[in-house]
Formats: sequence, C-alpha cells, structure tokens
Amino acid sequence: MITLMDCTLRDGANVVGKGFSAEITDMVLDGLTSCHVPIIEFGNAGGIGAYEVAGFTNAETDQTYLDIAQKYLNRGSQLGMFLNAKRYREKNVALAKESGLSFLRVGADAGDGDISIPAVRDIKKAGLKAFYSEMKAYLLTADQLAEEAKKLEDAGLDEITIMDSAGTMLPGQVAEYTEKLTQTVSIPVAFHCHNNLGLSAANAVAAYENGAAILDCGLMGMARSAGNLATEMCVAIMRRYGQMKEIDLYGMLDFIDKRLQPAMDAHSYHNPVPPLDLVLGLSGCHSSFLKKFKAAAQEHQVNLYRLIVEVSAVDQKAPSDELIARTAAALK
Repeated sequence: MITLMDCTLRDGANVVGKGFSAEITDMVLDGLTSCHVPIIEFGNAGGIGAYEVAGFTNAETDQTYLDIAQKYLNRGSQLGMFLNAKRYREKNVALAKESGLSFLRVGADAGDGDISIPAVRDIKKAGLKAFYSEMKAYLLTADQLAEEAKKLEDAGLDEITIMDSAGTMLPGQVAEYTEKLTQTVSIPVAFHCHNNLGLSAANAVAAYENGAAILDCGLMGMARSAGNLATEMCVAIMRRYGQMKEIDLYGMLDFIDKRLQPAMDAHSYHNPVPPLDLVLGLSGCHSSFLKKFKAAAQEHQVNLYRLIVEVSAVDQKAPSDELIARTAAALK
C-alpha cells in the first residue's frame, strides 16, 4: 500500500518566491485536508527557520504559517514542516512541538547525513516524527545511499525520502535506489520526483513498483524548476493500480477548478494538465465525446468527471447517448 505526501505549500512555494500568501496557504490547507490527503508539508520554501536564518523573507513568517494551520490540525492529516539541516536551530523544534505539528522533515544533500543526526535526535526527543530528505540522492550510489539511510534510521528516523532534486533520474535508477533502500531499512521509503526530463510520473510508478511507501507531489505540479508530479495526477495514476482510494480525487479536482487555479492565475501559473484532461487519461475516454458528456452533466446536474469515469468503465469505444443519460440519472 502506498500513500501520499503533498508538498505544494513548501516546494510549490518556489513558483511565487519563497512562500505562499496567508490566503493561499489557508485555502490549500483547507482543500488538502478536506480531500483526506494524509501527509502535508507546508511553510516557507526553505523550511522552518529559513525566514530568519537565510533571509527567505519573500514569504510569511513561520509563526504566521503555524497560526494558519491550527484549525486544520484535527482533520486527520499529518501536518509538518521542512527543516534544512544546515539551518538547524533547537528553538525551531520547540516551536513545531508547541504548534502541534506531527513531523519535521530534515533535509540535507546525500552524503551529508552526519550533520543531520543531532536534529533527528532532537526531533524525536520532542515527541515529533522525524522524516528525512536525501536531497540530490543521485550524488551517491544506491548502496551508499542505503548505508546512509541505515545510519539515520539507527538515530531514530521514522521515514526517509529519495529526492530527485534536479529531475535527472531515470526509471531504472529509481527502481534500483528504491529497492535497495527498502531492503536495507525497516522504516517507510518515500520518493520525491521532479519533472525536468518529463519522467516524474514514470519515476513515481517505478518507485511504487519497487516498494516505496510514500510519493511526494504538488498540486498542479507546482514545485521548484520544472515542477513535481502533480498531486492529482499521482492520485489518478495510483487509482489505476488500486491505490489511494481514501483520497477524494473528485473533490480535489473540483478544488483545483474552482479555487486553486483561479488564485494562481494572478501569479501567471499555467496548469500543465487541467483536471478535465486528467480525467480523460484516468478513464480512457476520447476527447471527441466531451460534447455529449458535458450536455448530460449539465442536464442532470451531476459531476462531469465522475460521469465520464463511470460511463467509460462500461464503454470506452463508443458510449451511447442512452448509456450516458442512464448513468447520469443514476449518479443524480
């Protein structure tokens, strides 16, 4: 079984500077928790403390983000922040604990695990979960990365992420690294993909097929550089494998259509795969049938995306008007 970590509000913040506004942060936390996304990383793009330590002031303060998150702590999602090991300050662990976070995810370049161990131990001592990002994982061989992962697990780590920070890894590499780490450690192994070679989805599938327990994503693909695997696309792909059924995909697509995409239009952000096109891929419905689907959804006042998926499960080749109308009536 595989689950999801959404990084829109942390990695995705790079598309607007160093952090989203308070308004968008609140909106996205509402959308993600309402759709039952299990793990959410939020805050400054550089992680907790970056505003003060690294001058990431083109963002809200850590305290502002933590205050916004308070009303979403009891919705069933694990909320946490990133923590760059080179910017570690003990007071930030205390702040995360006092604010009710579930985890902090320490990040360091692959090979720099030793500098992260004090932070991992302090996070565990505070009673939080300690996650970890092996940034630029490809800097080490799979064997070397697994050796470092084992050392971090022995320090108390709860989860470790293979991070393809430059989007340079190929599916075969991802398979090798994921398999090696899952054989070496007993904690969950996650994969964080970037899309610089257009392989984020293929790499996520390779990670899933080789034992990854968590996939990192961002709504509408928002992340540094060429972006990440879109959260909604990840959920749709994993649905094809019988996974991530607990996440409300239709609610997520509705949230993107009605709230997130309009808000991001002001930042000139282009959604590479809009929800309707994603649903065509999920269902196997050809776009030439859209006119009749839209008419039926409007007439019966039902969700267009759900109608497409339900009808296509019966007939992808040539769905009849009668089948569409009957399915729409049943959905209503």
